[in-house]
Amino acid sequence: MIYFDSAATSFQRPPAVKRAVFESIGRHAGYGRSGHAAAERAAEAVYDCRLAAAELFGLSAPERVVFCQNATQALNTAIFGLPLAKKRAVISGYEHNAVYRPLIERGDRDGTELTVAQSGLFDEAGALDAFDRALDETCGLCVCTMVSNVFGNLLPVEQIGRMCRERGILFVVDASQAAGSLEVDARRLSADIICVPGHKGLLGPVGTGMMLLCTEVVPEPLLFGGTGGESESPRQPLLPPERYESGTQNIAGICGLREGIRHILRNREAIRRREAGLIAYLKNELLRINGVTVYGGLNAACGSLFSFNAEGIDCETVAAKLAERDVAVRAGLHCAPLAHRSAGTERSGTVRVSCGGENTMREGERFCAVLADILKQK
Repeated sequence: MIYFDSAATSFQRPPAVKRAVFESIGRHAGYGRSGHAAAERAAEAVYDCRLAAAELFGLSAPERVVFCQNATQALNTAIFGLPLAKKRAVISGYEHNAVYRPLIERGDRDGTELTVAQSGLFDEAGALDAFDRALDETCGLCVCTMVSNVFGNLLPVEQIGRMCRERGILFVVDASQAAGSLEVDARRLSADIICVPGHKGLLGPVGTGMMLLCTEVVPEPLLFGGTGGESESPRQPLLPPERYESGTQNIAGICGLREGIRHILRNREAIRRREAGLIAYLKNELLRINGVTVYGGLNAACGSLFSFNAEGIDCETVAAKLAERDVAVRAGLHCAPLAHRSAGTERSGTVRVSCGGENTMREGERFCAVLADILKQK
């Protein structure tokens, strides 16, 4: 199978990731609760993953790495847990529902207003202007994606972060489509919290994610319960990561995630070059096909994904026909109606192509040939 759906979840994971998951199931038990050998091995493995993540994301201490089941849980923890003296939040027009829906819900609960800093597709200057106007003295929180999960356009998060820091506004970054593919450095983003999934660009198993605490800002927990320590207290621990990691953790998943992160640390420049080269090739070839619209065109800077549509055939049909030929992509609204509204594709949706570090140019050539053949027969 040619797998171009890595923006949903990675599929071609390094062998070390699979081995780590399998070995953990047979070697680890009682993490955070017991003092026997299996529990000690589990604790060491989890700490090693925190160390690797802190190195990759430029965090000052491994304790700032909080494990979650996915980026959605991390974002919910940040969005519902951050105390807001000013009840207005600002987001981009390209946010995933993992950002949009929690903020709508928070508004229903406590009256937090939501402003969308609307800008055109691949319009960095327009995005900066929209955020500059929206981030005023009434704003308490800004949440912004680094990379649109639909179109791959990069949001100017470093500049937005500086605006927030200068104006005393809490800043949360959704790095779901950037982590593992692009540089995500807490020291440069001026973010209070960065949220990442483990199962996409970080090459870990499903059911893994992280909330990265970049400053001294401490949100309230989303979950409460046993953490393995301070059991005599009826209150949740005050310090991370235990404050946020109630219940038995996904140790096998965390072990797999550790190996995914280590793979990226060893190969990150090669991964970025390969993904960027393949995306550029695919966009260039699709633009040669009559009737195909590639959103953003050839020269627009993007992450490891892009979207297209073909004249006279809907996106779902294109994806279904590709699947019949053993090519995996995703079609529809991609859980991001705001992004489609910004680009004017809310009725049509798009076909999304997303690659990973293991995809090859030969797969790209085969994909383009299969797509061209499908469109000839429409």
